[in-house]
Amino acid sequence: GGSGKKHSESGTARLLGSGASGILELFTFHPVDTVAKRLMSNTDKIFGNGQTTKQSLGKLNQVLFREAANKATIGKYLSLFPGLGYAAGYKVAQRMYKFGGQPVVRDLLDRHYGQSFTRTFGERNGKAMMHATAGSLIGIGEVALLPLDVLKIKRQTNPEAFRGRGLFKIVADEGMALYRGAGWTVMRNAPGSFALFGGSAFVKEFVFGLEDYNKATFVQNFFASIGGAVASLTVSAPMDVIKTRIQARSFDSPESGTTILRRMVQQEGFGAFFKGLTPKILVVGPKLVFGFTLAQWFIPTFDRLLKG
Repeated sequence: GGSGKKHSESGTARLLGSGASGILELFTFHPVDTVAKRLMSNTDKIFGNGQTTKQSLGKLNQVLFREAANKATIGKYLSLFPGLGYAAGYKVAQRMYKFGGQPVVRDLLDRHYGQSFTRTFGERNGKAMMHATAGSLIGIGEVALLPLDVLKIKRQTNPEAFRGRGLFKIVADEGMALYRGAGWTVMRNAPGSFALFGGSAFVKEFVFGLEDYNKATFVQNFFASIGGAVASLTVSAPMDVIKTRIQARSFDSPESGTTILRRMVQQEGFGAFFKGLTPKILVVGPKLVFGFTLAQWFIPTFDRLLKG
């Protein structure tokens, strides 16, 4: 543990807590995620353009369910789990890395730069800043998981790219192309994770006045997570749209982020950067809040159980 000031949870508790939250989140939200991705990568206008409501809804049905558009409800629901293998591996790995890793980085920062944070930002702000900075560093490191994310998005939006190729064949063929959009991903993750962990710490520190963040009740963790999630999504929205568009392209017709950016401004206007922000806050918001709340609550809980 720390120098009596605050004890650190065990590594096991961090892995178990973040892993459990990742698995629960997956089954609850994977279908919703597929819907959001399909809406974001669809360039056609679904509503408006003088279409009748019936035509619009028919189009929406096609965009969301694709070949399952005419199946019964249960068939439609199951069709929203494409590439679950990729998604499951990616999601759980990502959650364990992010929610389990951020406390580790935070401990390191505390041990080596704790004094400087306190000196620069003051006692309370310094603590929140340390959480935010640790989050940001974790967000940058997340780029290592990018190939899994690319494969998952392609399975969801462009399944033809996979016909008759196994995972290892694709990795061998595509190689570094799977890191397409890495720079943009960093530019999205660094501020996004900074805002997520910083926002949450800010709520715990200044709204709930918590001395030890691990003592937060489930409800306090829940509200802290909402603060972090909304801040995070808004900050990273423009980069997210660009990243999704880069990755949704077919393997053989790549486009640079700069080209996409320029075309967005010319053809779609500035609002395009926040395309899908409302569904994203409604979709990713609960998902992030769900996962983050559970992780923040599970980790200290598992820690107490393990220590008996």
